[in-house]
Amino acid sequence: MTASSDHPITTPPRAPSPVHAFGTLAVHAGSPHDPATGAVIEAISLSTTFAQTAVGKPVGEFEYSRSSNPNRANFEKMVAALEHAKYALAYSSGSATTANILQSLAAGSHVISVSDVYGGTHRYFTQVAKAHGVKVTFTPEIEVDIRDHITDATKLVWIETPSNPTLRLVDIRAVATAAHERGILVVVDNTFLSPYVQNPLDHGADIVVHSVTKYINGHSDVVMGVAAFNSDELYARLSFLQNAIGAVPSAFDSWLAHRGAKTLHLRAREATTNATAIAHALEASPLVISVNYPGLDSHPHRAIALKQHRNGMGGGMLSFRIQGGHAAAEKFCQYTKIFTLAESLGGVESLCEIPSSMTHAGIPKAQREAVGVFDDLVRISCGVEDAEDLKADVLQALERAVADAANGVSNGVNGTH
Repeated sequence: MTASSDHPITTPPRAPSPVHAFGTLAVHAGSPHDPATGAVIEAISLSTTFAQTAVGKPVGEFEYSRSSNPNRANFEKMVAALEHAKYALAYSSGSATTANILQSLAAGSHVISVSDVYGGTHRYFTQVAKAHGVKVTFTPEIEVDIRDHITDATKLVWIETPSNPTLRLVDIRAVATAAHERGILVVVDNTFLSPYVQNPLDHGADIVVHSVTKYINGHSDVVMGVAAFNSDELYARLSFLQNAIGAVPSAFDSWLAHRGAKTLHLRAREATTNATAIAHALEASPLVISVNYPGLDSHPHRAIALKQHRNGMGGGMLSFRIQGGHAAAEKFCQYTKIFTLAESLGGVESLCEIPSSMTHAGIPKAQREAVGVFDDLVRISCGVEDAEDLKADVLQALERAVADAANGVSNGVNGTH
């Protein structure tokens, strides 16, 4: 992209095109064999400090584990490869990743965000960033009106695509083009899809972030976050904050997440297969008001999915509105036998939850409903179980929940969770 003379910013160049395809990179990037033992899986480096041969001269590249650790460094190399980035920085959670990026902005800065963001991101923007003098404007149609919201103080645009939990898509290239005209950085939260399905840097974003807890780790046993980007200047700024603030993952968590990511491509494909089957079944049911899934041709942003997602994949996440209101939504989550009623997503096991009462409960009702997060909305994270089993589980829970809600049966059911 050509930089404006008044606002000198260009879309950073991509890292060199990888020699190998995604699955090969997932298994091998950042995974050198141990030169001493020949071990094909790296050891867990629990040491907090590293010997020096002289003052200021460490034996290797590591001095202190808050600043850098072998397991974290290898994990960061792997994520950078998968996201077509030059750099990646790992953090202790997805929320810590958000906080570090926002902390890089000076007081008085302005941020533009999509309206239907993760509840934790909304909480940070409206309660923490605001206290630090950073103002955030939310818009439900960012491609349409981004230029109307940009001011001289705007420094950052924040996108979730797909959004959480309504699965709205954003045309990353269109937003990046408008933002870069005014020298504004674009951040894309890619958690809902993973690097296998979408690579935002390829579409003009400056930074891509993930809650590693979700698809990248994929086994519901690690809390972590990561940011990836190509800019040398961003690396200097964000790596300083990573070390100075100290919200870094442990060596063990970095090792676990790296191990989990080696099967990301396999899990993402299976989760998409399962979500697609369930979305079609729900769309055909008269007990469902509407289905939000970007893999359906009926999705209003299907054209964006075909442009931005690998093979037009819809990913493993979907949400739907159930007939019978909040009572039916609650019963549905209690009646499933394979899906577990729980927050989070992206693991090998399938989960369901009610955003209005759980992940997005902290957002005022009027704001929630303005972007489609109604009390009857159920969010589903499809795992890697067999598709027919998952589909049957959803349909039986749907039928029972709607019938009970219609008959006024109380929520005191003997659920399985």
